[in-house]
Amino acid sequence: MASELWPKPLVSTEWVLENLSNPKVRIIDSSTHLLPKADFSIYDVVPAIEEYKNAHIPKAQFLDIEHELSTPHPQCHFMLPNPDVFAKTMSRLGISDDTMVIAYSTTNHWWATRLWWTLQVFGHKNVAVLDGGFQKWQAEDKPIESGEAKPTGSGTYSLRDPNLSLVANKDSILQHLEGNSVCLINALRREQYEGQGGVHYGRKGRITQSINLPALEHVNADNTFKSLDELKKIFSDVLVQNEIIAYCGGGIAATSVALALDMLGHKNVKVYDASLTEWAADHTLPMDV
Repeated sequence: MASELWPKPLVSTEWVLENLSNPKVRIIDSSTHLLPKADFSIYDVVPAIEEYKNAHIPKAQFLDIEHELSTPHPQCHFMLPNPDVFAKTMSRLGISDDTMVIAYSTTNHWWATRLWWTLQVFGHKNVAVLDGGFQKWQAEDKPIESGEAKPTGSGTYSLRDPNLSLVANKDSILQHLEGNSVCLINALRREQYEGQGGVHYGRKGRITQSINLPALEHVNADNTFKSLDELKKIFSDVLVQNEIIAYCGGGIAATSVALALDMLGHKNVKVYDASLTEWAADHTLPMDV
């Protein structure tokens, strides 16, 4: 199959089932748990490897996003990897430059969109998110494997520089706040945005001037993304914005915004990688409740 015919940014469970033996396809489970600490100041990160061992899509490989696809940081859990780490991780997973990557999660859908976004940053266009994730796959009684990952053979992945036009940082947000020149989208739950509950990353509330379009509201009850018409209604006020920066607690749920807007044709979207883990900890930075 020619690369231009690969489905993206979403792929159906039926397509994946039909391509389980396709040597050009690699399926990656990037599921992770975030377990809030007792004071809800942040969370403990637990890769969902046990769930993977209990049940996964046949031939899928497991990816520990924090330890295999992130740069170690004293404060933030999920910072983009450097090109060398990215290329080595892709190769270990059996992914080459022309491989079609299918990202899915057994937990919240944004772990799959985070992998999708990371590959986008490094210029790998052949990537799609399994619509409905493992939840839909399992509900449809599609085949399941258990146990450790089976060897796939290593891939050959070239070193690539990241496309930093897709990434926001603290300084770029401050610059835009001064000129009121960007639309800031908070992808966290509404109670977190309002400072009324949930993990608060050191300070409750949101970056000043930001709006709330929770990632949880981008999907249906069966974990599939909402229709284009429904997403247009959700994002109607921001589609006219020239530049959008999405953020959350650690740059994960925000990637659901990036994928949804990609589906709607809006390509000028950045994700604030460090998000509130960095911002809320710095009391000199403006926040609203």
